[in-house]
Amino acid sequence: MPTPPSNEADQNKYFHEPGGHEPGEDDRLGHYDTRYFHGLVSLDERTETLTHMVRAYLTTFRKLGLETWIAHGTLLGWWWNGKILPWDWDVDTQVSGATLMYMAENCNRTTHDYVSDDKEYRRTYLLDVNPWSKQRDPGDGANIIDARWIDTTNGLYIDITGLSEVHPEEKPGIWSCKNFHDYRIRDLYPMRESIFEGVRARIPYAYDQILVQEYAAQALVNTTHEGYDVAHGFHGLNADTGTDIGGMKT
Repeated sequence: MPTPPSNEADQNKYFHEPGGHEPGEDDRLGHYDTRYFHGLVSLDERTETLTHMVRAYLTTFRKLGLETWIAHGTLLGWWWNGKILPWDWDVDTQVSGATLMYMAENCNRTTHDYVSDDKEYRRTYLLDVNPWSKQRDPGDGANIIDARWIDTTNGLYIDITGLSEVHPEEKPGIWSCKNFHDYRIRDLYPMRESIFEGVRARIPYAYDQILVQEYAAQALVNTTHEGYDVAHGFHGLNADTGTDIGGMKT
């Protein structure tokens, strides 16, 4: 059963998960949308769901002309092997504040059908924009996620956060999300083109600096985490040309 709101911030919260936020709860429950949750999925189903979900998301946004790029742990997964990290339960992406407002006005609550290339996997995804997305400060912290791309079969989702210049006088040239991540515009643009989970994806220009700032330099060096070995291969970018390169990590 979903956990009822326990405080005022929870009552203001737009996106709800079936649990995972209280001590002693299974934190995996925090990675499902309550509306489409029917129970925890297996590891294999989670992997399959997230893989197809990010392919559908990136392909659909490109077709719609909506600029988006991968972020946080998803960007780290790209750095290591061009794939979602095996211990991740969701995917993180970002959009500009202008794109977020366009989504709210033109794409909110739209559904998108997906069929895999081999015709074996079919899904419908909901693009849901948080009505609090126009509020660009963190507020009470309950609505730091601006939008989600949700698998309507099992409730797993992609978190979408907007970046905007919240304090142009104090922090000119700095874009921020509502979860206290700051980015210099010159570190984001010009975006690089690469491949993630087999489809075209945009990558922030100074991806290495962004990852080190968020996770420290060891995240780009350590090859094991939570029992996983991530050093099988990687996709990176030529820093001079911005072209995709590949090979074994040494």
